[in-house]
Amino acid sequence: MPVAETWLLPDGVADILPTQAHTIESLRRRLLDTFAVRGYALVYTPFIEYVESLLTTNNVGGGNNHDLDLVTFKLIDQLTGRLMGVRADITPQVARIDAHVHPIEGVARYCYAATVLHTRPQELSASRTPLQLGAELFGYAGLAADLEMIDLMLTILADAGLTQNLHLDLGHVAVFRALAAIAGFSAEQEQVLSNIYQRKSIPELKEFCQNIAHGNDFLVLGRLGHDLSALAAQLSPEARQNVDVQNALDQLATTLAHVQTHWPQVDVSVDATELRSYHYHTGLVFAVYAPNLAVPLAKGGRYDGVGQAFGRARPATGFSCDLYMLTGYLTQEEQIVVAAPAGREASLQTAIAQARSAGHVVVQALSFGKTTNALEIDHRATHTLVQVDKVWQIVKLES
Repeated sequence: MPVAETWLLPDGVADILPTQAHTIESLRRRLLDTFAVRGYALVYTPFIEYVESLLTTNNVGGGNNHDLDLVTFKLIDQLTGRLMGVRADITPQVARIDAHVHPIEGVARYCYAATVLHTRPQELSASRTPLQLGAELFGYAGLAADLEMIDLMLTILADAGLTQNLHLDLGHVAVFRALAAIAGFSAEQEQVLSNIYQRKSIPELKEFCQNIAHGNDFLVLGRLGHDLSALAAQLSPEARQNVDVQNALDQLATTLAHVQTHWPQVDVSVDATELRSYHYHTGLVFAVYAPNLAVPLAKGGRYDGVGQAFGRARPATGFSCDLYMLTGYLTQEEQIVVAAPAGREASLQTAIAQARSAGHVVVQALSFGKTTNALEIDHRATHTLVQVDKVWQIVKLES
């Protein structure tokens, strides 16, 4: 390879330079503290493990998670000959911990922040190495766990400085799944109709529903998925009496009221045809969007039974976000970098220690003779440490 190309990185992979890295790490620490004081225990998961673990789901749709399979890099373990994968999502790993590695009784709360790797960008101009931060709650099947997760997700975004013009989208995959069961759909029919809903294509929906049982229920869902009262009124009697449909619509209504009451600054809407990760999620799903951004800032939902393959199926709900995306919305704070002269005098060292205790970056010259040019001590210097009347003072550099 020519020398001129040795520094190039693959598409979707980038270095994080000092200023951005400082912002990301500061945010990561702050958000992990937010998790910690709410009882979410931090875990570190391996970046590589056997694909059987990485691709395990709750098997609602049968088999492994196809979407996750497509974005997972795979390689052969030189020790065992088995197929391994580099994690593309941390949620299955945390489910493995809850089910087998750390199987505590009752409710368990975990959080994480680590890099994942995707075979290709998930969205236009997205990174293939997102810094995934998230939380998972295991062991509670009630709606209260989902509400806690939504509150935590919105709190995390607020802590990151994202408080204005947010939109929360709510959905519930159980409505579609129950209607599909009533209609006696095959797995292939479910997948086709799920794709139509995700494309929001009413013409395709009308054509699909012409010759199927309970076709009008699916047309109603497509037209009125955002209006819970109208949707419930226009479903067929069999669909309205279905317990799963009733529970799903009740949960959507309760969640909508909760967000409107406790997060009035957040615009919220319902879309009962939101079937993102349909074969993975089992109940309420949610995503937060910012203006002029097609991909969500954060997303999550319920995925009961995810630990089944590990021998312990448990109710579960969670959310995740990409820290790199969040920091793109932050205003860069001006960092004070103080250039200090060389020397071990007690007064100088005390002044340096006090400045560092105040949160300032202090860089001391490595040798004498560099004390008059702060930028030679550190190119980022904004201030210098000078002695005036035997007192060390921090002085701002002139522009």
